[in-house]
Amino acid sequence: MKKLILNDGQKLPTVGFGTYKSEGQEGIEAVSTAISNGYSLIDTAAVYGNEETVGKGIKASGASREDIFVTTKLWRENLGYESTKKEFEKSLTRLDLEYIDLYLIHWPANAKNYDNWQKTNADTWRAMEELQAEGKIKSIGVSNFFQEHLEALFETAKVIPAVNQIEFHPGYWQQELVSYCKKQNITLEAWSPLARGKVFENEVLEEIAKAHNKSVSQVCLRWIIQHEVIAIPKSTNPERIQENIELFDFELTSAEMEKIDHLPKMGFSGELPNIWPDKV
Repeated sequence: MKKLILNDGQKLPTVGFGTYKSEGQEGIEAVSTAISNGYSLIDTAAVYGNEETVGKGIKASGASREDIFVTTKLWRENLGYESTKKEFEKSLTRLDLEYIDLYLIHWPANAKNYDNWQKTNADTWRAMEELQAEGKIKSIGVSNFFQEHLEALFETAKVIPAVNQIEFHPGYWQQELVSYCKKQNITLEAWSPLARGKVFENEVLEEIAKAHNKSVSQVCLRWIIQHEVIAIPKSTNPERIQENIELFDFELTSAEMEKIDHLPKMGFSGELPNIWPDKV
């Protein structure tokens, strides 16, 4: 599988395994199955409530720790210097790991929730930089950061975020933000890659899928990775888990890419980082 080189030199596979709503024994088996099918990037978050499950799934797979790239995230209600240090240790304990490969600020502080959101994000980031310097985190990054949040962070950051994980799918792919991040050498990851299931109702995607003898989900994931963005599909179904990584035996044409680029808005979560927790 092709890998993208982060700005800190680490390499990430272009397809990862999402674990949102994967819990209990089913979740353990899903993570183990994903690893046996070739996934090496496993994505979780403190707020998912399944870090322990993910850790058990990694161990159940029998894979070497150095072959697995584990991402988890700091929840937006726990931002700040001291809180970040405490919450990170909790995540590390729940995952039962000695280090985290990629640690993300799940959502930025904003003016609606913090008196000085810029300082809150900066303090959080400083704690993450220290944890990285201590060797407890390999790469540090953000999630759901708009340009305004990134620019404020750059004023004090010693380390540029390696990753920005954003909502990215046909019908909502934040082109301006993507362009900005790429100029800053920040790698993008796509959450909700299948637009909350809305892609399965789209005729254009169905036609392209038929032309390649592939599924609609495979076409969407292929479109994402051809944009040089990391796709993180989630599933607990063994057949879907396998299908979602079978993306490297076909390629979308430039005309097909453009068609998907211009699909009307669909599947948007309504979540915006500058107004959370409200939806639009």
